[in-house]
Amino acid sequence: MDRLQAMEVFTRVVEVSSFTKAADNLNLPRATVTNTIQALEAHLGVKLLHRTTRRVNVTEDGAAYYERCVRILAEIEETEGAFTHARITPKGRLRVDMPGAIGKMILLPSLSEFRERYPDIELMLGMSDRPIDLIQEGVDCVIRAGSLPDSNMIARRIGSMKMIQVASPEYLARYGEPETIADLERHVCVNYFSSRTGKNMDVSFIVDGQSVDVPVTGMVSVNDAEAYVTAGLMGLGIIQPARFMVRELLAAGALREILPHLQSEAIPISVMYPQNRHLSQKVRVFVDWVVELFGRCPELCV
Repeated sequence: MDRLQAMEVFTRVVEVSSFTKAADNLNLPRATVTNTIQALEAHLGVKLLHRTTRRVNVTEDGAAYYERCVRILAEIEETEGAFTHARITPKGRLRVDMPGAIGKMILLPSLSEFRERYPDIELMLGMSDRPIDLIQEGVDCVIRAGSLPDSNMIARRIGSMKMIQVASPEYLARYGEPETIADLERHVCVNYFSSRTGKNMDVSFIVDGQSVDVPVTGMVSVNDAEAYVTAGLMGLGIIQPARFMVRELLAAGALREILPHLQSEAIPISVMYPQNRHLSQKVRVFVDWVVELFGRCPELCV
């Protein structure tokens, strides 16, 4: 029995509570995972896992063994990384989840650059804003915008989104152009609601150094950034998107900036990954590249 591999298999089974999911995450046959755990329990002489038809639960001995395995595996990876970082190219599958607008408008156009630098990394890019369980779904890291929920994740700030107020020329011809915050009371806005809370987000401005939320009237609410911009283009109301999302539309005249003298609080962008895993080389180089990429985009600088 390869005890190092057995530790890796055991920790993944504990983290996803499933032999099948662990096998999928590790790209191993399910029978290999089952046999490895059985051999490990026989070697240690203790029961590590309780198996049911629906779920795998860790025993008291298993929980203690898991904590030690996590530390040992992290120390091994860190030790090897110290000697191999300069001469070994990062490789393997890297699964990342991010908001669709950031993925499609920022990462995808520059992805060939990442592929040239790290040809042995296989990227799996999920595009969503929904809350996900990284361990259960086998995701290595996520990019998220906005305030972060309390969690056991490690977060690194990589940028921020500058927000502006825009509307279509057709909307402004129909309703006129607001000149003050108070004018928004007689205007219609497209609402954006949070995928996490289901609540509409108010339009926000900085007044006297403080962030002020302004309730607005709207007949349409969406929870997708592209749909939000599309609704603004259709003249359904004023929208407050990130500047990078409408840069080309502003240049083309399809949207017009309003209330340019007012600023909105920038929305932070962070990359997050589980704290109980050592930051692998493939995750590290991806995060460093994303920081560099955002640094080249004025609308996304920290």
